[in-house]
Amino acid sequence: MHESPIINLGGFHLDLSVLLMLIVTSAIVFIVAKLATRNLSVDNPGKMQNFLEWAIEFVRNLISSTMDMKKGQHFLTLATTMIMFIFVGNMLGLPLGVVTGATDVSQAEIFGKPIVSVQEAFHEAHEKDPEAHPHIEVAWWKSPTADLSVTMGLALIAFAIAHGLGLFRNTKTYLKHYFQPHWLFFPINIVETASKLLTHGMRLFANIFAGEVLISTIMKLTAFKWIGAIAAIPLLTAWQGFSIFIGAIQAFVFTVLMMVYISQTVESHEEH
Repeated sequence: MHESPIINLGGFHLDLSVLLMLIVTSAIVFIVAKLATRNLSVDNPGKMQNFLEWAIEFVRNLISSTMDMKKGQHFLTLATTMIMFIFVGNMLGLPLGVVTGATDVSQAEIFGKPIVSVQEAFHEAHEKDPEAHPHIEVAWWKSPTADLSVTMGLALIAFAIAHGLGLFRNTKTYLKHYFQPHWLFFPINIVETASKLLTHGMRLFANIFAGEVLISTIMKLTAFKWIGAIAAIPLLTAWQGFSIFIGAIQAFVFTVLMMVYISQTVESHEEH
């Protein structure tokens, strides 16, 4: 596996590849949204406007499957942005990868900051064999959702929105459900709530990370010269096609679960 370009900034370990890919993902989503809404027309809608209308209708149906649209209408922008962001993020690691190499620990620097992960890799290699001349590869381009910190961050956003709405807009019902069907179930309900946060982020990370690991494994077949390259092409093509399907499904599942969790916390019995 390639190393991640991690630097120490203010006592925190910052993965520059994750930061780069989050910026790229945000920029792509913003540009697509800007192009889709630039020249809106009722009489002669363009291709981007048709795509936008289709996407919004798709998300509207998604939300309506989890809650009444009178409440769900307020979350249309949130759900659309989330599903677009995750889908784009899932796709970025498929078409290409940007990998640089370092043959000496002095090369493990960027912007005057040492790349901690690469330096540690060199130290580990020299500890095993002092005479070794390792070649450390650093991956700069990958799917941001293949990083656990990103997927857990997205899950935490969904978690905070859902439980914030429940606590402040549906306080009585929201707090009451922690003590149902009996107050003895309070610890179990707390564990259940925490587990939703963990599984929400872990599910997305595991699927995308596993896909990128397999792509890296297939690419290593090229080390066997032309025979490996010929074998790698159909395998890589087939897996990337399947990964597009998986990436779309995971974006859909993540957004559906987010809306389910929101509907569970904002639900009240005032209509009954």
